[in-house]
Amino acid sequence: MVNKTTAIEFVLLGFANLRELQVVHGVFFLSIYLMALVGNFLLIAAVAQNHHLHSPMYFFLVNLSIADACYISTTVPKSMVNSLMDSKQISFSGCVAQVFLVILLASSELFLLTAMAYDRYAAICHPLRYQRIMNWNVCLQMAAVSWVTSVTIAVVHTVNTFSLQFCQSNVIEQYFCDIPQLLKISCTDTATAMSLVLASILSLGSFCFTFIFVSYAYIFSAVFKIQSAQGRQKAFSTCTPHLTIFCLFFFTASFSYMRPKALSSPTVDLLAAVLYTVLPPVMNPIIYSLRNKDIQLALGRAMTNFPCISWVGFEKMDWKH
Repeated sequence: MVNKTTAIEFVLLGFANLRELQVVHGVFFLSIYLMALVGNFLLIAAVAQNHHLHSPMYFFLVNLSIADACYISTTVPKSMVNSLMDSKQISFSGCVAQVFLVILLASSELFLLTAMAYDRYAAICHPLRYQRIMNWNVCLQMAAVSWVTSVTIAVVHTVNTFSLQFCQSNVIEQYFCDIPQLLKISCTDTATAMSLVLASILSLGSFCFTFIFVSYAYIFSAVFKIQSAQGRQKAFSTCTPHLTIFCLFFFTASFSYMRPKALSSPTVDLLAAVLYTVLPPVMNPIIYSLRNKDIQLALGRAMTNFPCISWVGFEKMDWKH
């Protein structure tokens, strides 16, 4: 007879069983986590502190940095603490919270990157009408739609996942609560739940990828028509970081969820999850700071005037290119 007792906690797969390696993992994750938080916080502070960065592109970048800081905070601290304390347990409610927040923040990141592509399209392909197209109300509405849609998606998938029963095993072969791994240990039929996950990934991923691809087709077509080499360089400098960040997030997430079963193993699953949950939040502020001179200068001022960072005036943005 099958035991019908529902799991009240789960066991997460660790990166190592040796105590020394667990400490190394905890310290390494702590370093990565602090790097991501400091990088994203400095980027947010730099935009808030510099009036000339109060434009739609940087408004969406601030939203992206907030999502990144929360995204990495959802998974890494728990894994880090478990390693340092030689524990692998996570409560049922903690697992529900992780699933909800991972989906919410991953979806919001994808939608914000799509909104940023539209902003770059409007700025480069319609420069004379840019301020009218991307005014303050439009930016707020696009950001609100991104976050509200992400919350809706997260609620649907979280409810869909935890309406199942987990009565055979409570061992999750991942370092955080991930839907595919939870479906593997469910003792009820998961065909509908898996179909919903795949349909959501394919539909949303295809829509955002196609939208961004088409946007950049128009962008590059317009850029190559610019006769000034300096003008082309400036246009590319504002588009390259965004396109790099999108490719980094999209392809790491796609590899994690859509790779063939032949490439699936506990070790590969762990490394793939790290790629799309840890790498983008760490790399996003680095990519923007390396490729954008305005951000470099603003970051220098933010670090110099760290105690004086203020959000005052951020709501009174004067949209510029």
